[in-house]
Amino acid sequence: MNEMLKQKRMTVDEFIPWAMAQPRGRYELVNGEVFMMSPERAAHVRTKTSVHLALAAALKHARTSCEAMADGMTVRINERTAYEPDALVYCGVRLAGTDIEVPNPVIVVEVGFPSTESTDTGMKFRGYFSLPSVRHYLIIDPEARAITRHERGADGQIVSTSRTEGTLVLDPPGIEVSIVDMLPAE
Repeated sequence: MNEMLKQKRMTVDEFIPWAMAQPRGRYELVNGEVFMMSPERAAHVRTKTSVHLALAAALKHARTSCEAMADGMTVRINERTAYEPDALVYCGVRLAGTDIEVPNPVIVVEVGFPSTESTDTGMKFRGYFSLPSVRHYLIIDPEARAITRHERGADGQIVSTSRTEGTLVLDPPGIEVSIVDMLPAE
């Protein structure tokens, strides 16, 4: 997130049609305030693509009823906050082609950089885990070639680990994803 736009405070229900009507740009809503998202560097886009492809391949291999979505989908945190994660996985009924929101994500992913670290590990961490459906929140650091996984256990406790190699077991939805596959080639 970058620049706050000066306008009246909005609810998510007001924000989505407003954002859809904008001629260009991407936006998030935080506590009723609209923030324009910064343009993305090639490394950011490559990492998002790698993550999406790796998650989609793992879901296909596991033959789950879940779907990986690339960035662009909205996750409603509460009445006045909606984020657009860099990738996500949801399970259940397939979204209609006209849907904009993913109501029950299981995995959310943000590609982090030093400029977004406090947002990703602070308010987005709290926001995503306020949703009962979220079991895994992954923050990908393409510069360090590392993935920090925040996982909500069955007891509700959130455990955080950081890895640079190996395989992540994400259950639910019951998939294994190679860390190397989630990072773009150097």
